[in-house]
Amino acid sequence: MQTPQPPTPVAPPTHGLRSLAAGVLLAALLGVAAMALGRLPWLKGHGFSPLAIAIALGMLIGNSVYPRIGALAGPGVNFSKQRLLRIGIVFFGLRLTVQDIAAVGFAGVVVDLVMVCSTFLLACWVGERWLGLERKAAMLIGIGSAICGAAAVMGAEPVVRARAEQVTVAIATVVGFGTVAIFLYPLLYSINLGVALVPGGEQGFGIYIGSTVHEVAQVVAAAQSVGAAAGGSAVIAKMVRVMLLAPFLVALSLWLARSHAAEAGRQRAGAHVPWFALGFIGMVLFNSLHWLPGSVVGPLTDLDTLLLAMAMAALGLTTRAAAIVHAGPRPLLLALVLFVWLIVGGVLVNRGVAALAALPGG
Repeated sequence: MQTPQPPTPVAPPTHGLRSLAAGVLLAALLGVAAMALGRLPWLKGHGFSPLAIAIALGMLIGNSVYPRIGALAGPGVNFSKQRLLRIGIVFFGLRLTVQDIAAVGFAGVVVDLVMVCSTFLLACWVGERWLGLERKAAMLIGIGSAICGAAAVMGAEPVVRARAEQVTVAIATVVGFGTVAIFLYPLLYSINLGVALVPGGEQGFGIYIGSTVHEVAQVVAAAQSVGAAAGGSAVIAKMVRVMLLAPFLVALSLWLARSHAAEAGRQRAGAHVPWFALGFIGMVLFNSLHWLPGSVVGPLTDLDTLLLAMAMAALGLTTRAAAIVHAGPRPLLLALVLFVWLIVGGVLVNRGVAALAALPGG
């Protein structure tokens, strides 16, 4: 009978912790740099948010220096891209309150809801059937165009489970066309003064901007070029649109679970309801109570911007430029179709909802 040998001592995972810290630190440095650049007057005035800048910086480093240190920093970069993203989405709710919905009114909520659903469905239909894109790629471009640009794409990534290059391409399209919108919408307002296609004057045009322009920063930049009244109504309409992100992700998760079950020939499938979407809703409800003073909410939202910027930077670090080039022109064409729909369809929806609201009993 052999004498039992004592267990071999296990060395503490110092290497793993070092890799985690190195990757998180790299993402944090890029996130801080993106936030600093996002405060520059020219970039801020042209609607370049810290999130868009962070992914650009990440891709710059990711396609030059990062391959040499990826083995060391990889775990921390993945942690930033996954865990910190979900935490950031939860605390994104500190930017919103239930009172925002009341401020924009029932008609404004209906406009946002119709634009979000129609844009996403159009993206799936045109992207898959006409352009032959993968469903995940079409969904991400549709979500980014429909809701709130880069933040929506990143929030949907864990639900859709897309590849890094698909996420990056989707973000690139919404940033690009959203930037075009900053210069186009003030021109459209000048035209609208003569033809009044969008009702409600400057305030009504602000709701039109908030319900159709991609990112929050781009909405602010475009609306401020129109006027103060447009700026106020545009931001509120956009915030309500952002608020739709969480219920949209829950609904999308349930729909994807049913779709996968049908494709596999199963009767039932467990739906993966994203916890961070529920956390986002809970944070909005908590923020609506106004228990936290502005002196606390302000730094928390800045911290949340840093977390999201770190996630964007980490995504950029793991995206190869060759994969984006390989995607070809079809994602750009889909984003163009959606951009045209947001402009033209936004006029029709805003005009139609305003007409219905004006009816007796509306």
